[in-house]
Amino acid sequence: MPDAPALPKWAVVSTIKAEAEDILAFAAHHLDLGAHRLFLYLDAPNPEVEAILKAHPKVRVTVTDDAYWTRAGARPEKHQVRQTANVMHAYKKKGHEVDFITHIDVDEFLNPARDLGAQLADLPQSATCARVWPIEALSSEGQEPPEGITWFKSCARERPLRLKQTAKLYPTYGSYLNGGYLSHAMGKLFIRTGIEGLKIRIHNVFLGQETNPGLVVLDETELCHLHAKSWEDFITAFRYRHAQGSYRDELSANTAKDGTGLNLHQLFATIMESEGEAGLRSFYNEVCLATPQLRAALERKGHLRSIALDLPAKRARHFGPAA
Repeated sequence: MPDAPALPKWAVVSTIKAEAEDILAFAAHHLDLGAHRLFLYLDAPNPEVEAILKAHPKVRVTVTDDAYWTRAGARPEKHQVRQTANVMHAYKKKGHEVDFITHIDVDEFLNPARDLGAQLADLPQSATCARVWPIEALSSEGQEPPEGITWFKSCARERPLRLKQTAKLYPTYGSYLNGGYLSHAMGKLFIRTGIEGLKIRIHNVFLGQETNPGLVVLDETELCHLHAKSWEDFITAFRYRHAQGSYRDELSANTAKDGTGLNLHQLFATIMESEGEAGLRSFYNEVCLATPQLRAALERKGHLRSIALDLPAKRARHFGPAA
């Protein structure tokens, strides 16, 4: 009986600036899922975690110091441009080691219902890329989730239904939000390697005049996004995100196809001007807090997820009990 064909190898690429335990948890989670390689680009020096990561045979670490950026002329000011440059560097230099790569952030965790390699093996050869849809973490502050469980919210993929449901689920602020998410509702891509001329951006790929040629959705995998898992986490990151990150002013409004209306930057500026930090807290409590009422409403629409990521155990398993 002939041997079964080998499953595709896949890799995670990430541009990272985070605490050591968060970096190791991210790496351990994806190694646990069967990643053949992790290409981790450290956006700031972190000698402690660098040494631990480099000791793992499946991890490739690049410190993006001045010497690294010299090849491009200078370090890009915008984080998003650095992400794009790093994933293109991995794709061109390292893509031959694997069949697919995905670029995700340190607060994003792939959650497949079955082996990812098997899912990728099912893709037609015409599929240049495959999208993984995101779900966003809810805060369990003051709540009592089952031990080890993180609650997540999802949203409808069809835009008209998504906008209608979001407005009802979050009555004060839902009309400004795409799916009730603070971050992206587009998800990320697994990208087939070895395609000449392919250009990769954060949420899409381009080949000549085509965007995402042969795109397929990986229906059996979700991307767990721990964007604002607590009030402290949200408010600590708020000013950076409002100025330069996922709430920056250059982004279009979430709910209008023509880009009109308030985007998140403008919405948060309005809240801050009228109500200050207390207003931000009210926003957070409606949109991000896993109250019994919100969980029940999400569950009725099929948008509540209960997931045990078990990150400390995975970190210890792959990098030792002291990690």
